[in-house]
Amino acid sequence: MLSVLRVHLPSDIPIVGCELTPYVLLRRPDKTVTTDDVPEAAPLDGHFLRYKWYRVQSDKKVAVCSVHPSEQATLQCLGCVKAKIPVAKSYHCTPKCFSDAWQHHRVLHDRAASAVNENGNEEEEVFGRFNSSASSASLTNGSTPLYPAAVTQRSGGETWFEVGRSKTYTPTVDDIGHILKFECVVVDAETKLPVGHVNTILTSRVIPAPSPSPRRLIPVDGMGHLDADGRLTSSGTFTVLSYNILSDAYASNDLYSYCPSWALSWPYRRQNLLREIVGYRADIICLQEVQSDHYEEFFAPELDKHGYYGLYKRKTNEVYSGNSNTIDGCATFFRRDKFSHVKKYEVEFNKAAQSLTDAMIPTTQKKTALNRLVKDNVALIVVLEAKVNNQPIDNPGKRQLLCVANTHVNVHQDLKDVKLWQVHTLLKGLEKIAASADIPMLVCGDFNSVPGSAPHALLAMGKVDPMHPDLAVDPLNILRPYSKLVHQLPLVSAYSSFARTVGLGFEQHKRRLDSATNEPLFTNVTRDFIGTLDYIFYTADSLVVESLLELLDEESLRKDTALPSPEWSSDHIGLLAEFRCCKNRSRR
Repeated sequence: MLSVLRVHLPSDIPIVGCELTPYVLLRRPDKTVTTDDVPEAAPLDGHFLRYKWYRVQSDKKVAVCSVHPSEQATLQCLGCVKAKIPVAKSYHCTPKCFSDAWQHHRVLHDRAASAVNENGNEEEEVFGRFNSSASSASLTNGSTPLYPAAVTQRSGGETWFEVGRSKTYTPTVDDIGHILKFECVVVDAETKLPVGHVNTILTSRVIPAPSPSPRRLIPVDGMGHLDADGRLTSSGTFTVLSYNILSDAYASNDLYSYCPSWALSWPYRRQNLLREIVGYRADIICLQEVQSDHYEEFFAPELDKHGYYGLYKRKTNEVYSGNSNTIDGCATFFRRDKFSHVKKYEVEFNKAAQSLTDAMIPTTQKKTALNRLVKDNVALIVVLEAKVNNQPIDNPGKRQLLCVANTHVNVHQDLKDVKLWQVHTLLKGLEKIAASADIPMLVCGDFNSVPGSAPHALLAMGKVDPMHPDLAVDPLNILRPYSKLVHQLPLVSAYSSFARTVGLGFEQHKRRLDSATNEPLFTNVTRDFIGTLDYIFYTADSLVVESLLELLDEESLRKDTALPSPEWSSDHIGLLAEFRCCKNRSRR
């Protein structure tokens, strides 16, 4: 007979909006063991599995700490209540917790006050953007969304309410502070009666998903006007997000031991990342470190619901030896109502390495050369066409194309030659596209190269100084002659626009830039490293930066040691820029 051997939950703390999927180990009638489901519609040997989820309702109302969500709150900030800040942010577990968090907490009060002073409707933009997608109305937990109040009385003033009848359950805001119970039992398909032991699990108390204060879109010329939705009103503009989301395969507890295990788990991170990405409402999204299974099973279908069409390029797997489903790659999404897909180019640096060694490297050194150059990195280049209602007003009849490159360059710091060669190879490919069509270009991604490095110089300046120290690392002589390390694309880093702005309101944004390079002080923050590795470059002869997503300050991130954290679910931060098409000027 069918029997349940073991039941457990992989994640230790249930979080609002994050699906709970119990691990159920079964023994089939033929004595084999499986984790496959046996639903009522497909019984096995006359039996199937029935699942139920319950919420314990206590007479005592429980609130959770906004800083330590696994702890019960013992005090509330009345200033938050008065300022109408979301109530979940007002709770703290101890006076010390409140005191330690005050420096960051008071920013909420200041922002609420300034939002009310400037615009009574601005509060929703400042505090509400990320919180809309996890409403209980959008969550389905079983075959019917609502259940009758089927309850079982418990001693001590507790009542169990049935909340779900499927194997999985997604906690809602109604569950915050409550314990959940999962039941699993084998049922006779004919009598519909339980057979044998009922397996149960009790969870910890459900906690709200931490939601950082949303990052604002800042008009860079100081002249922009925000509409009621908090966005710049400008005909012919579009927004682009570039974000390395940290592949689950790399998110190990050893590497990120400072991040709570529940906040590092993929079920939590995927929901938090989706909430953040959707909250930016970008027209084009370039993601790096997207696992192939996560693209197919999560990001593509979820972003499709929000009106995006996706394209994906998985890394090659000549070096990688693990599960092919967990290989990561680059994913580019665009809004179907603003763009249509014209063409897709896939750049495999492994193939370029093979061609290079065949042409330049002596036969005896080819194996050594390939071992150094073949690193599985890729780039995804997509040509899009703006739909008619998004045409620039100064050129209504002309077809408006846009080329978007999305890449993730090799990470190893000792392979400076390989990084530069990969970037040069990508730029040469983009030059060919530019030669065939008069087309604005965006080059986005994680280049694993800090400002001032040779790859950054090549991108931003169009050439590399022959005396650049990075060029000293070239054991294969693939960078010589240095005169070939050039390109003709007029690329400019979008975030350098902050440096060109004037006015008191921009001082805090300028302080988050490196004055020597005009790049952000950081886009990647771990315990052992802080620096800028991610960029959005654009062709300055055909595009103008209208606004930029504000950068984060290091101090606010260090309260959780580093990234990832419960608030931010990657070790990188997302970059977002709004562009306007302009009439083409001559290219350099």
